[in-house]
Amino acid sequence: MQQIRNFCIIAHIDHGKSTLADRLLERTHTISERQMMDQVLDDMDLEREKGITIKSHAIQMNYELHGQKYILNLIDTPGHVDFSYEVSRAIASCEGALLLVDATQGIQAQTISNLYLAIGHDCEIIPVVNKIDMEGAMIEETKDQIVDLIGCKREDILLASGRTGEGVDEILEAIVKRIPAPKGDPNAPLQALIFDSVFNSYRGIIVYFRVFNGEIRKGDHVKFYNAGKEYEAEEVGVLLLERSPRDVIKTGDVGYIITGIKDAGEVKVGDTITNAKAPAVEAIKGFEEVKPMVFAGIYPIDTDDYEQLREDIEKLKLNDASLTFEPESSMALGFGFRCGFLGMLHLEIVQERLDREFDMPVITTVPNVSYHAYTSDGKMFVMNNPSDYPDPTKLDHIEEPYIAAQIITKPEYIGAIMGLCIQKRGLLKNQHYITPTRVELNFELPLAEIVFDFYDKLKSISRGYASFDYHMIGFRPGDLVRLDIKLNGENVDALSALIHKDRAYEFGRKMCEKLKELLPRQQFVIAIQAAIGQKIIARETVSAVRKDVTAKCYGGDISRKRKLLEKQKKGKKRMRQIGTVEVPQQAFLAVLKLGD
Repeated sequence: MQQIRNFCIIAHIDHGKSTLADRLLERTHTISERQMMDQVLDDMDLEREKGITIKSHAIQMNYELHGQKYILNLIDTPGHVDFSYEVSRAIASCEGALLLVDATQGIQAQTISNLYLAIGHDCEIIPVVNKIDMEGAMIEETKDQIVDLIGCKREDILLASGRTGEGVDEILEAIVKRIPAPKGDPNAPLQALIFDSVFNSYRGIIVYFRVFNGEIRKGDHVKFYNAGKEYEAEEVGVLLLERSPRDVIKTGDVGYIITGIKDAGEVKVGDTITNAKAPAVEAIKGFEEVKPMVFAGIYPIDTDDYEQLREDIEKLKLNDASLTFEPESSMALGFGFRCGFLGMLHLEIVQERLDREFDMPVITTVPNVSYHAYTSDGKMFVMNNPSDYPDPTKLDHIEEPYIAAQIITKPEYIGAIMGLCIQKRGLLKNQHYITPTRVELNFELPLAEIVFDFYDKLKSISRGYASFDYHMIGFRPGDLVRLDIKLNGENVDALSALIHKDRAYEFGRKMCEKLKELLPRQQFVIAIQAAIGQKIIARETVSAVRKDVTAKCYGGDISRKRKLLEKQKKGKKRMRQIGTVEVPQQAFLAVLKLGD
């Protein structure tokens, strides 16, 4: 155990985490030159394109210092706020963390939130200033920010460049010298923390874990503590670039286990593995069920593809346990699924993966969050869909989820950012200057206000200089109403939205105007209305395409023309009663961009 070091890298998106990991793997000769490519641990095309880590990875490196051999386990973590639970479990599996800060951008919001997670788990922090070879690198200023943030000595801060490999040897030496070896009792009952899982179409679900006490052997009968299921350990091993089987994984080490599980729901990140014959008395603390934050309906473009879409979502769920789904139907879109996501980035990634990996383009309805509705007889139920909105006469009140948002920016953008947050019903809690050129703003905001376009707007008004991070703080009462869109008196349920009363009028008017642009003209008049309950709050009319029926009448009495126009009017009225209005795909997409 004295030769093992478990560590992770924490950083904001795009601070060079995956590139630094590449250099560490090269320097320890974990991978050959032939296997080397950029972002070697990011194995999804999407991760490479967007430059973000979506699934966390783990890899073992062998390193020699002063003739002594060491095993270094790097547990790579995603940096985006949507995947913060995965990050917390990865950090719980480590004794130390590299705090990576981009010298050109300085400290940003997610760096701070992940740093607090690491400090909360008593991790040894090694600060590293990355990208020192860039022209705009502010090395001394970035060092000042790190000293202010964690109170370390200036000489403890390492300088490195993931691109050129400068400073990588010093980082490896610091990992061995500063990060403590894992503690644990090799003779105690087995306790291992699950920090990730991946799906393999031949072997089932492969579970990644870190052993805290005891050991796990091939052929052992193991039990997943919180799931309550028991399995046979068909194969255990360590994670090099490929999986490498071993007979035993001992205390303090990181490895994988294959038990032939096919159902992703049975493996929960944060669960404890123990021995079924001699189980541990308690599980490792910190296990939580991952709760979806944002809900949206996903429907196939062609209704015949419903069963195919079900299979595709089930396969995707094997790879992504935080995705939840249940069947639902809509008058406008037919059969589909109500899916729960961790956030808007998660939604975008799932949509993109369905299209790329399964060739299944889908329609996504307006995303919304889950609310707590209280009825007048004191009962509470969770409302994930606007169609669940109860009868107003039986409704007592609705509570909506709130978040604590942390925004770090330059002082010149404070006014614009405060304006945006207040417009989104935000409440400023405090602000303080981290350095003279960086200020941290803390707001409390309703989650529903940030799921659409908040992040994009924040980036544009701060010219990309604001970073954003948030966490849930609970539910609070809100004055919410259900806004329905009617076409010729018929509700289009897929366009319904739960919205704050103060914003309902403006939102309804914009929806009607947008639909007027997008709906193709018919032979009859189309009335587009926005309604709250029975009250119509906005209306637009799409005029009919008309044929000039009086063209063949020249001269003669006016009553002849009137007779033809009356006949046409009756025909239009009858057509309007039986005609249906098709809502084009662009209309659903346009609603998502209404705030622009």
